[in-house]
Amino acid sequence: MRPRLRPGPKAGRILRRLGFGLGIGLGLALSPPGLQIPVRAATGPPSPGEVGRRAPNFSRVDLDRRRITLADYRGKTVLLDFWATWCEPCLAEIPRFVAWQREYGAEGLRIVGVSMDDDAPPVRAAYRKYALNYPVAMGDEKIGELYGGILGLPVTFLIDAKGTIRFEHRGAVDPNQMQEEIRSLLQRR
Repeated sequence: MRPRLRPGPKAGRILRRLGFGLGIGLGLALSPPGLQIPVRAATGPPSPGEVGRRAPNFSRVDLDRRRITLADYRGKTVLLDFWATWCEPCLAEIPRFVAWQREYGAEGLRIVGVSMDDDAPPVRAAYRKYALNYPVAMGDEKIGELYGGILGLPVTFLIDAKGTIRFEHRGAVDPNQMQEEIRSLLQRR
């Protein structure tokens, strides 16, 4: 009798996400032309499992070779942005994030970027082009898994001063909504 193999927790999450994504893609591909399929807005209800839990700590070196450790930001409101240089919605958000860091930094907002690009040179070029005023570290699958899997970009988490994820946005988001969420977190500090 052969033992039955089961995927571990991490593999199980990956397989479930792949299955869900493939199911959606196959359903869209096989649907009749003109069929209207409702899609949940990126700013809709937060996904279970991330909002309300402590933000997983990580430590990385940023583009300026300084160590970024998320736990060092306790006591601050953190906007944690997963992005890439090839992602147009990600690049569209950057000027707003730069402005918010300038506007709300004195009140305790800290923006931390995690680029999911494969190589640092295009990220450094974007960092200079957009005059980023916040640290950016290079990400990978391991850090993405800490945050529930980063399968599409942009993904943004708003973390309160106690280190708890309060808001999660997957995909493009209404900037006014995110700004209100930031203000509400800054007022709670």
